[in-house]
Amino acid sequence: MTVPPPLALYIHIPWCERKCPYCDFNSHEQFDIAVEEPYVTALFNDLDQQLAWVDNRHVNSIFFGGGTPSLFSARAIDRILQGISKRLSLSDSCEITLESNPGSAEANKYQAYRQSGVNRLSIGVQSFNDKQLSRLGRVHSGQEARGAIAMAQRAGFKRLNVDLIFGLPEQRVQQALADLTLALDLGIDHLSWYQLTIERNTAFWSAPPSLPASDVIDQMQRQAEHLLNKHGLKQYEISAWSSDGEASVHNLNYWRFGDYLAIGAGAHGKVTNSSGAHRFKRTRMPQHYLEQFAAPVENAIPPIFHRVPDADIPSEFMMNALRLKNGVETPLYEAMTGLPLLTIASQWEALQRKGLMISRRDRLATTQTGYRFLDDVIEAFV
Repeated sequence: MTVPPPLALYIHIPWCERKCPYCDFNSHEQFDIAVEEPYVTALFNDLDQQLAWVDNRHVNSIFFGGGTPSLFSARAIDRILQGISKRLSLSDSCEITLESNPGSAEANKYQAYRQSGVNRLSIGVQSFNDKQLSRLGRVHSGQEARGAIAMAQRAGFKRLNVDLIFGLPEQRVQQALADLTLALDLGIDHLSWYQLTIERNTAFWSAPPSLPASDVIDQMQRQAEHLLNKHGLKQYEISAWSSDGEASVHNLNYWRFGDYLAIGAGAHGKVTNSSGAHRFKRTRMPQHYLEQFAAPVENAIPPIFHRVPDADIPSEFMMNALRLKNGVETPLYEAMTGLPLLTIASQWEALQRKGLMISRRDRLATTQTGYRFLDDVIEAFV
């Protein structure tokens, strides 16, 4: 590989006001404001350990994920961004995203976040229906969600994402579409539209709710696609829809097999150098993370760090790239993996014959049928 992949930075803030019963992310309750400053210091010590992997690259996107990053004060977010800008070179168009819940206490910080340099906000609405919000264990109301969107728009956020979940307990098709319609009426031009799934190690796994039947889910998906297309939003990834030019730069970097530094408890990263692609992750427990990075660490090797075997690179690349509705241009495969296209030629051609991948030499992408059966397509490259 002659040119290293594009570079992003992920920052994990692992605390939430309340753990939702469907959530299997690394998030923890009982946030104490006293931990904010030590955690910011730990983030810097963590980042300093990763600077050797930057290789003179600009950072094209920064993403604060969680947990609930908006639990942190505006001053802490500003300090983090100031510290990052001293350590890394940010591109002129660097996208800086912060995830937020719509509670009024957090929405009141939006103006200050914007002034600190955050230029894209992602609001975890999930539903505007109060009954469904209660079932999901959310701590906000539908009215607060609408208010938070309005406050974000007044704060100057021109790039705004709203998360919505469908297939909720006992949800009807029209209820799911009502959530979408309201978001669209509020002027949202990027939506993350997820189907509720029951994951291990969640409260819903232990006590599963009654979910809509598969035929109802199918109706939700078909009618939602029609509604979103009618409003000018196109699906560009499995769970992401946007108007032209509003796709998430950070998420596109993941799907196009770019590199990303990762700091914070439980954060996962990927870096590429002359010896290949490497993945690493940080310890999940906030207290352990704070102890590990309380002071500068001289050892430049992360605690859990492994080189991705060459044999796994094709499947890893395709697993990411084919999540994109339009796939990726063919030369990207060799550019990001350092491997010739020949390494996937037999599977690619077999899938074309089955009508699951498009018959073009300049693009790696599924057909409409292939996208519906994406797991089967990806399995062919494993």
